[in-house]
Amino acid sequence: MPEAEWILTGRKIDDRDRRYAIGLMSGTSLDGIDVALIETDGEGEVKRGPSRTYPYDHASKARLEQALELGKTLADRMARPQNLAEIETMLTERHGEVVERFLSEISVKPGEIACVGFHGQTILHRPSDALTVQIGDGVGLARRLGLPVVWDMRARDMEAGGQGAPLVPAYHRALAANLPPEFDMRPVVFVNIGGISNVTYIDGEADPIAFDCGPGNALLDQWLQREAGIPFDQNGRIAGEGAVIEDLAARYLDSTFFSKSLPKSLDKFDFPVPDGDAGELSDVARTLCHVTAVGIARAREHMPREPRLWIVAGGGRRHPSILADLADAVGEEANVALAEDCGFDGDAMEAEAWAYLAVRAMRGLPLTFPTTTGCREAVSGGVISRPDAGVERSASVRPA
Repeated sequence: MPEAEWILTGRKIDDRDRRYAIGLMSGTSLDGIDVALIETDGEGEVKRGPSRTYPYDHASKARLEQALELGKTLADRMARPQNLAEIETMLTERHGEVVERFLSEISVKPGEIACVGFHGQTILHRPSDALTVQIGDGVGLARRLGLPVVWDMRARDMEAGGQGAPLVPAYHRALAANLPPEFDMRPVVFVNIGGISNVTYIDGEADPIAFDCGPGNALLDQWLQREAGIPFDQNGRIAGEGAVIEDLAARYLDSTFFSKSLPKSLDKFDFPVPDGDAGELSDVARTLCHVTAVGIARAREHMPREPRLWIVAGGGRRHPSILADLADAVGEEANVALAEDCGFDGDAMEAEAWAYLAVRAMRGLPLTFPTTTGCREAVSGGVISRPDAGVERSASVRPA
């Protein structure tokens, strides 16, 4: 069906339960802005729509990299030192531009959209200090788009004693309920390999178990950028020419993070980039892929039962070495499948999740659970900015 026909003509978008929502994600890799449209009730019904990725131009990416460096110095999540406020304005403008472009490309009018889930850009995540900072002006975005914008979705969880991450598990649970018959296996684990890696374990009706489980693409990308001026390992060619450096892999895998009890989450800079003399370019790249895969597989130590199915999303799913090592690490009894194998979109999943979470926030439904972030009780979250009615916080706690 053409994307322009995806929206059902004549449907009232102010329906209390089912809504069209846009999700926006700018991840730690700084590749660009992912945009996705879904229809959902914020619970078990999800209809996935079109999605796009709009890459950052070189200048915008450089400014966001500067924001990450400035973020390391923050002790106040509302502070915007030096030119960070200007970078935040730039980021918000880019998001506004891509939403307008996206709606034009798929022939959907803004009035058909109930809400926008706006992640912003994480520049600091320090759960030990109950501190998380995502730059992005939700008020300004709501005014520009003329739509309700739900943003700052991590802070309420931290106020409730949680890690502020991961937030996608609520959406993973909805997707798990709609798996094709040939992939309807339990327990199932959703794996997202972005800048860092995280997992969501789902088994039956219990709340999902979720946590960050180790490095994702960030270490590999940073190593290649610093040592060779290459932004990422396209098609896995560099790592494919290398061999695992066992002692380097062991130093990473001996990190206390892997044995730390739940809940746990990571900042992009929690694992240091290897020293320049760590080894040949391709060997270090191969080693970092191995560390990512083994770290994901070791997540089983925190799961009640051995997973039968691992569904892999995020940019790391394209790296042959990561996938091969993950399959080896989880063993022949488990199935490793790409998101696309199961009828999903591994690039759009996080943006879709932010749309889903926005609808949940507007309905006062929980975004996080004690089993996903360590919060004291299931909590909703987010700030809801309406173009004509100011700002409100979502309801603090509601039953699932």
